[in-house]
Amino acid sequence: MQKTTYRATLKLLYATPFYEITMKPYISIDGRKIGPDFAPYIIAELSANHNGDINRAFQIMEEAKKAGADAIKLQTYTHETITMDCDSEEFQIHGGLWDGQTLYNLYKGAHMPWEWHKPLFEKAKELGITIFSSPFDFTAVDLLESLNAPAYKIASFEVVDLPLIKRVAQTGKPMIISTGMANEAEIEEAIKTARDNGCKELVVLHCVSGYPAPAEQYNLKTIADIAERFNVLSGLSDHTIDNATAVASVTLGACLIEKHVTMDRNGGGVDDSFSLEPHELMALCKDTKTAWQAMGQVNYERTEAEKGNVKFRRSLYVVKDIARGESLTSENVRSIRPGFGLAPKHYEEVLGKAATVDISRGTPLSRDLFE
Repeated sequence: MQKTTYRATLKLLYATPFYEITMKPYISIDGRKIGPDFAPYIIAELSANHNGDINRAFQIMEEAKKAGADAIKLQTYTHETITMDCDSEEFQIHGGLWDGQTLYNLYKGAHMPWEWHKPLFEKAKELGITIFSSPFDFTAVDLLESLNAPAYKIASFEVVDLPLIKRVAQTGKPMIISTGMANEAEIEEAIKTARDNGCKELVVLHCVSGYPAPAEQYNLKTIADIAERFNVLSGLSDHTIDNATAVASVTLGACLIEKHVTMDRNGGGVDDSFSLEPHELMALCKDTKTAWQAMGQVNYERTEAEKGNVKFRRSLYVVKDIARGESLTSENVRSIRPGFGLAPKHYEEVLGKAATVDISRGTPLSRDLFE
């Protein structure tokens, strides 16, 4: 019996597979188009880097705007909505940045107080920067809907929470799904759930859910595969320390990049140590745009920058005076710069030809000068 592939099975299950639905080449968030034909959309993830101080959150937002980021992203949960107060082994964190804490205590110190959301949204409007969030339960979606959030992000750890994805999709807003830890089947399920429940504008982010994540584990070629395999726009949620991975991702099709941002990497907050500082965020915004511009399109024609330099290519020149009737030889004709003579490909062809006139040293060789 012939082995049935996973994708072939899906085609049997669904008369019109979601990955064959015609997709727009871009989505829009708050009026900004996002897709391969537009400069990468940069999200500054504020996360827990407020460190319990709303003024620090305001400051990060101001710096993100100065740096050129397109959006600020929050995380909307409380310690009560994301986990429970329990000290059993399953709720303990062992190793990594948060070693020794329970989930409850970690999120109690890290969460964004819900009463901050309205002033943060108002601050974003004042600054002229887009703001939205990652909801972690239905009540978070309700809060964000009351603030008219223009988009939603599904965090990597929530990609398996299909009821949450369904609820977000039903808002009709653009959705960004991060895929850290998810396998192909889980990504497929998440995308199908979003599509089946009304999501028409979707970006799927390749991600490695390590904090920080080693660049050598990022497998950036997955970005292009996500776009092709699932017929979606793709991007990158980057947890590496510097910007090299994010800039490289643009050349593989990432149209949206998310990075954590802080005022001070040594600030002591739960996410500070793997976040960008303001000057690094500014470099990210600049360098990813440069990388996108540099990609251009397939082109074998001379660019505008090259046209003025064509004359400095090599060509055939007379390098010693040649009398009429004298033969052209390797001693008196050479391939040198500039490029006003015959092309070097004619070099062997002209050797042995007789000059029809006296030719002075420094003359570009042309066909009217020899037999």
